[in-house]
Amino acid sequence: MKAALRSFLLTMFVVTLCSCCLWAQTSQAATSIGNETEMVPVDAKSAAVFPHFSARNQRYVLRPGDVLGVSFPYTPEFNQSVSVQPDGFITLRQLPDLRVTGMNVPQLRVAIQRAYSGILKNPEISIELREFEKPYFIAGGQVGKPGKYELIGDTTVSEGVAMAGGFTEAAKHSQVLLVRRVSDNQIEVKKLNLKAMMAQADMREDVHLEPGDQLFIPQNFISKLKDFVRVSLVFPFHPY
Repeated sequence: MKAALRSFLLTMFVVTLCSCCLWAQTSQAATSIGNETEMVPVDAKSAAVFPHFSARNQRYVLRPGDVLGVSFPYTPEFNQSVSVQPDGFITLRQLPDLRVTGMNVPQLRVAIQRAYSGILKNPEISIELREFEKPYFIAGGQVGKPGKYELIGDTTVSEGVAMAGGFTEAAKHSQVLLVRRVSDNQIEVKKLNLKAMMAQADMREDVHLEPGDQLFIPQNFISKLKDFVRVSLVFPFHPY
């Protein structure tokens, strides 16, 4: 009996020591500014700033698979329907292919007007977004129903968690991660303390989701420790 107790206490000491080391490494690796963590760029030379998390009501950005109607009111013979190809280009009549991914509709209108200015004089153009991918966000980790959800209207992180079934008992409410891609080679990551927001009834930092955002809710330490202790009891450690 004493040997089993000594084995259990030794195991708990090792787990606590490892957790402290891991916490120290994590604290050094991430620079915290309020609830925000450092940008995680694919390109390490990119600047660490957070402009995209404060942006609201952004225009829809064109993606591969979108279908556009391009109309010329005064020269209808140039009217055409184009699809955004997998490489991000569209093929326009009598013009070289034009890369459009990352543009919104007003930006595309200006780009097409410039492209046709060598053929038409002061071309008037209207663009209709006929087919497009419905906005969505992804929720993963410790939520009731991880998966892909349609982003309808103005939705915050806490509302997104609720749509995904809420937190599980093992969720770490204080470290909700919001991952947002801002370019082909760069993402931004923001850490949100929803536990503190809800406790203080202050949701001013409850970020609004944008299409393509990903939420990840990690597992809390207590639930990890319970899993470890359960395994240790089934397969007891015997020091020699």
